[in-house]
Amino acid sequence: MSHRTPPPPAPATAAVLALALALAAPPAAAQSVPCGGDFAAFVAGLRAEALAAGLPEAAVAAFFRGVRQDAAVLSRDRAQGIFRRDFIDFSRALISQDRLRRGAAMAERHAALLARAGREHGVPRGILLAFWAFETDYGAGQGDFSTRDALVTLAHDCRRPGLFRPHVLAAIALAARGDIDPATTRGAWAGEIGHIQMLPADLLAFGTDADGDGRVDVRGSVADAILTAAAKLAGRGWRAGEPWMVEVAVPQALDWRLTGLETALAVDEWAARGVRARHGALPDGGLAASVLLPQGRLGPAFLVFPNFRVLFAWNQSFVYVTTTGYFATRLEGAPVYAAGNPEPGLSGEQMMALQRRLAALGHDVGAIDGILGARTRAAVQAEQARLGLPADAWPTPALLARLGGG
Repeated sequence: MSHRTPPPPAPATAAVLALALALAAPPAAAQSVPCGGDFAAFVAGLRAEALAAGLPEAAVAAFFRGVRQDAAVLSRDRAQGIFRRDFIDFSRALISQDRLRRGAAMAERHAALLARAGREHGVPRGILLAFWAFETDYGAGQGDFSTRDALVTLAHDCRRPGLFRPHVLAAIALAARGDIDPATTRGAWAGEIGHIQMLPADLLAFGTDADGDGRVDVRGSVADAILTAAAKLAGRGWRAGEPWMVEVAVPQALDWRLTGLETALAVDEWAARGVRARHGALPDGGLAASVLLPQGRLGPAFLVFPNFRVLFAWNQSFVYVTTTGYFATRLEGAPVYAAGNPEPGLSGEQMMALQRRLAALGHDVGAIDGILGARTRAAVQAEQARLGLPADAWPTPALLARLGGG
């Protein structure tokens, strides 16, 4: 059982706890005040919504006192070009010998804490260290944006209001119980806080006072941050004792239509089809797994398990999650992956042209953003299969031309 010390008793406790349950997995909820429009009117609507949710009036007033719209937050939100990079490029940019060395040092320094996370939540140290490394460089860069202003700005903006509006209410609840100070708490541009960058609703749902000081402080306490992160992953479905990702070699005669996250077969079935671990043996043959080809059949190949899908609870970016999962295996001792010789991919503009063409063909690719995410990959694979091409979900200029978008 996790060590979670409740906040000191207060009249607002029941309301705060009720809101924590409601926001544990924040939906894109209907909004009482539309996004956009006059910022002051929008803030007034948020204030009324917070009071209607049962949050204490004093905490609501203090939270919104001095709130402002932050143009720098909007600029960052629209400039996430790094996620357009392919897996090999992205992983090589994020994974360095220095990060591996410091990861080993952190594993030694915090061995007892990481072991506790494993005992209480079943989450291995490699996963926690990987997120810690990528999110804040092991705590060195936690961000200097006002968390309150960032959240309210993004809730007001009409690009993703359904994501951020619940986190505004959660942040008020955190302030009401003394875990953050709306006037001074700072973090990432998207409202995440602390060593492993967590949004307020997750802190409400999974916040753990691991150091026993009576509050959850994921910015100042490594122990609170690590145990809260482990609690979140466990709460999202992490399976103790099971793998998340193993590098494999795949035969070129494999039916590529079976690859990708849409299909899961037992490990034994993959082995019967010629899939082999590149190092050591495959995991338990009864486990369900998917073959993941981040850059197609000629590039790196991984067998991924249900725990891999849990990582998307942290970030929806396919390339980020794949790189995080892989880095975690490196921190656990795995060797460098075999890059292979993948076919050239698409530029950002070409990817957007492909997404427009796929959408015109009836596929749901989400936003036309030039990012090869899970939905775009599924659509690519479907069109490759329709055209009689190797259906490995890796888009190429030749595929774009075949679809009439080149």
